[in-house]
Amino acid sequence: MCLDIDDTLIDFSAAGRRALAALLGRADMWPLWERITDRHVALVVAGDLDYASMHFRRTQCFLGELGVVVDGDDVARFEVRRKDLLRRSMCLFDDALPCLDWLRAAGVRLAAVTNASGAHQRAKLADLGLARFFDHVAIAGEVGVAKPDPVMFHSVCERLGCAPGEAAHVGDKLQTDAVGARDAGLTGVWLDRHDTAAEVPEGVHVIPGLDELPQLLVSEFARVGVPVQR
Repeated sequence: MCLDIDDTLIDFSAAGRRALAALLGRADMWPLWERITDRHVALVVAGDLDYASMHFRRTQCFLGELGVVVDGDDVARFEVRRKDLLRRSMCLFDDALPCLDWLRAAGVRLAAVTNASGAHQRAKLADLGLARFFDHVAIAGEVGVAKPDPVMFHSVCERLGCAPGEAAHVGDKLQTDAVGARDAGLTGVWLDRHDTAAEVPEGVHVIPGLDELPQLLVSEFARVGVPVQR
């Protein structure tokens, strides 16, 4: 079983909004932050930028969009404060631990699969008590490819000792997580916590919360003949 981390297990976006609002004194800048983040993360995934540089350049670009004139020291201070606020504001979704407990009790081998920075993700997993659940943590920058590349999913399956058809991946991004996993031969599960009005491609499963994942896995893998302990 493969699981995304941010906005799947950890309520990352809510923490990010709170941190940014605290720094700016206003709560309406998150969409701009997300757009700028997406552009810069794409450069990291493409291998054109490392994560440390991405964090600096993203913040520099964001403050520039707000019309704030800053130098390098200002950007660095903003990032230090933002990351501290973010870390202190981070929390799990209520359904994360019960789901992970069930998966472990069922004897399911688990991997965390993320396109984000390895150092930050491992720290989050440790700080929030999640590291103990995972047999493997797959970091895009370390694997050399990122979701939705099939190589990412296949490399995780190899580490878990299973064929793609014996694995499932769940995440909050429809294309990156669920469709990417499906196209790689895994069971693709979209965690749609916000009841998004989006057309769901054929072969992708949708759940509104991780509390519904155990029953989906039992029914789906029983259908294809892969045993899951109840």
